[in-house]
Amino acid sequence: MNKDNQFSPTQKQYQELEQKLETKRPVLKNCIRAFLVGGFICIIGQAISYTYMYFFNFTELTVGHPTVATMIFISMLLTGFGVYDRLAQFAGAGSAVPVTGFGNAVISAAIEHRTEGFVLGVGGNMFKMAGSVILFGVFSAFIVGLIKTILIQWGGL
Repeated sequence: MNKDNQFSPTQKQYQELEQKLETKRPVLKNCIRAFLVGGFICIIGQAISYTYMYFFNFTELTVGHPTVATMIFISMLLTGFGVYDRLAQFAGAGSAVPVTGFGNAVISAAIEHRTEGFVLGVGGNMFKMAGSVILFGVFSAFIVGLIKTILIQWGGL
């Protein structure tokens, strides 16, 4: 049975009207915005890395963790002041995909539930959105570590 035959004439008219009035999404413009903002966030991260290497004697191997922690902290501060949400509205995935999106997700949930108290509101809801990221990140790291350990035991690496 054809899908067009399932709908009444009124439903077909409604669908045609809906398609005519639907707002067209500027996909290319959104992709360019996401690319530029995401790239700018990465440039800031690189500048922070170089700062840690220059002023605090980190190496290229050890600078990653403090850089990530700093980027998450900055995104949490900007979320608290309402700046990161406006950036996310403009950039879309460009602000959500980098690690700064993780900090934004954690703090946004905490801010949303702060009226319920610090323990049940903030503490209980802070990791609802980011909890799955943490869970699967830790699980993936465990699996990769296990595979690497097995390969080293067998002399493969």
